[in-house]
Amino acid sequence: MKIDQDTIRKIAHLARLEFDENSAEKMSKDMSQILDWVEQLNEINTDSVEPLTTMSSEVNDLREDKLGEHLTHEEALKNAPKSDSDYFRVPKVLE
Repeated sequence: MKIDQDTIRKIAHLARLEFDENSAEKMSKDMSQILDWVEQLNEINTDSVEPLTTMSSEVNDLREDKLGEHLTHEEALKNAPKSDSDYFRVPKVLE
């Protein structure tokens, strides 16, 4: 697919690109090559190929949730440097 200079100027305007005529000619050639390559990809039969949802083939190894031992409220407060009745005391972070 050949891209003309008017199309290159329009794309450059939309993309807020500035370049001279020599660069525009090179850009036109490069974009035409890219579009030719995409057209080749469109010719490939992909009917039997499933779409990818991820590039990784790893499977998450999940474990079951198990109820275990936990600290009581009193044991947790006993380890705190400062506590106020039923709560931990921490330094003020906002003024």
